[in-house]
Amino acid sequence: MIPDWVAVLPTVNAGLNGLATLLLLTGFVLIKRGRREAHKRVMLSAFGTSIVFLVCYLTYHFALHHYTGESGKKFGGVGVIRPIYFVILITHVVLAAAVPVLASMTIWRAWRQNWEGHRRLARVTFPIWVYVSVTGVIIYFLLYHWPIAAVV
Repeated sequence: MIPDWVAVLPTVNAGLNGLATLLLLTGFVLIKRGRREAHKRVMLSAFGTSIVFLVCYLTYHFALHHYTGESGKKFGGVGVIRPIYFVILITHVVLAAAVPVLASMTIWRAWRQNWEGHRRLARVTFPIWVYVSVTGVIIYFLLYHWPIAAVV
């Protein structure tokens, strides 16, 4: 049996992904409106939120393995939802591996005031980061709250 603090982590992680999505979208709107300082604060908050997510995510999987011997929750869906889930999961995992590198490089360029390089890289980083954050929430709902997954 896993302790409550471990059992709640998937929900915490989904909340952190949702918060990161909102921060990213807010940062996008702020920079489009020319509010650079607010954009900076919000995007650094999104980065911090993603770091907290990563710590919680790794903690959950290490703890789950420690308490159960399993490294993750298995998807129970059958039928058409199963391949949909795995397409989302695979693209999420592959792109999630790139986000810390891309986000760090984008932040570094802004810190160095390399605005052209920052903008160019942000055009790649932003949609990938948003996709990863949104699909993280979708994966959570499919794994933990998809009641028809077993019958579809």
